[in-house]
Amino acid sequence: MQVNVQSSGIPVGVISKEPIWVAGICSAFDQHDFIRAFVGELDTLLEDPSMRFLILDLSNESNWFEIQSMVRQLRPDIRLVIVGPAGGEGMILRSIRAGARAFLDPSSGPFALRQAVEAVVRGTIWAPRQVLSAIIDQLMSVPRAPAIPVAAPTFSPRERQVLDLIMSACSNREIAEELGIEERTVKAYVTSLMRKSGVDNRVLLSVRTAQNASRGLRS
Repeated sequence: MQVNVQSSGIPVGVISKEPIWVAGICSAFDQHDFIRAFVGELDTLLEDPSMRFLILDLSNESNWFEIQSMVRQLRPDIRLVIVGPAGGEGMILRSIRAGARAFLDPSSGPFALRQAVEAVVRGTIWAPRQVLSAIIDQLMSVPRAPAIPVAAPTFSPRERQVLDLIMSACSNREIAEELGIEERTVKAYVTSLMRKSGVDNRVLLSVRTAQNASRGLRS
């Protein structure tokens, strides 16, 4: 049975066997500006084509990684926020490399989970900075076939300002406050930056920018 926590906005499914934990998560999204949470059974939520985001509590599952992989196979379009067992950076890195957009341990409270979901809905990845740094390092260290050098994309001065703040791990809201512009304007700049860079999320945008800088191609 599904429980509608908010009647309008972006739907986010919530799967957990812990009623108290679910109640805390639901309260975190009560009256949220643009996210509504639905509590339900996994198979029911996966059958809903409108469900594009899912909070999956696997903190008490010994086969958590297999369950995550199964969900990814059934609905590769769903962006997963995984609450998994406490296990350190290696576990987080494994989950994100397998397709999760966020990974939190069981000690994470409703506020941290709300921040993670907001980041995933905006198209970013939520993880400790050292884990994101490890992902970037691994992506940059993968051997690539020789390619014809291409010029780095050309950005406007304002786009460059936004990009520099993205590289500093600032959120859209923080960028808007820093530059004195509206958050929706920041989103437009981020979309333009990703389009010009040929990527579809902020992590890859950071990777591409770092690669260009290392080649001396920064515009």
